[in-house]
Amino acid sequence: MKIYLYPYEGLLKASKDVEVFDDALKKTCNDMLSLMYEATGVGLAAPQVGLNKRIIVIDPIHPDSGKDPKPQIFINPKIVKASSDTIKREEGCLSFPGLGVDIERPCEVEVEFQDETGKKHKNKYDGLMGRCIQHEIDHLNGVVFIDHLSKLKKDLAVKKFAKILRKWEEE
Repeated sequence: MKIYLYPYEGLLKASKDVEVFDDALKKTCNDMLSLMYEATGVGLAAPQVGLNKRIIVIDPIHPDSGKDPKPQIFINPKIVKASSDTIKREEGCLSFPGLGVDIERPCEVEVEFQDETGKKHKNKYDGLMGRCIQHEIDHLNGVVFIDHLSKLKKDLAVKKFAKILRKWEEE
């Protein structure tokens, strides 16, 4: 399992619902968590690893922080309510390493989802967790974070990211 970088076409397609809740799904979720921690991320969506499935894993507590990790798995998540209050913060993405841009998002969201056993849940999220879940659900819908920018700012971000990739290839 590896993380695909933009403009990988799988990042730009809507994902399909998970219908089978079995040991293979649990293994996929655990593998995604391991890869997310290895890449020092706080969230990872299945399209980022080449899977067209509605699976995201999130842990806003980095393992190197000295705090106990709190990994969370969301299967078939959907935002059912979003606050009208918004906040703009810098975001990054494991599919855009080295790129950070300011994105405005609702301060709080209510999300319906299933866990890896298929059990249904509904919770509210705010702060970093709320931002992470919105970012990762976007991935499941074929939306990348730079899609929230104006055309001009998105074009600049794409050029900046291409420059970052070229620099890494030269090293």
